[in-house]
Amino acid sequence: MNSITPNGSKPPSAGFRLDKSQSKIFGVCAGIGNYFAIDPMLVRIGFVAGALLGFGSFILIYLAISLIAD
Repeated sequence: MNSITPNGSKPPSAGFRLDKSQSKIFGVCAGIGNYFAIDPMLVRIGFVAGALLGFGSFILIYLAISLIAD
């Protein structure tokens, strides 16, 4: 298996982890971006769009992830 990933990031580990080094609030979007090897800004845009279109349900999902993940 090839261990090269975009942006020089590490391949995903065995589990999801918050990324507090690239975080804006809790590091949830940065952690999701690192886990799936995509730009965290795209994940942030997705969460904002989901929060606006989903009547705030993505805010609850974000908070749940931040409390459950390390």
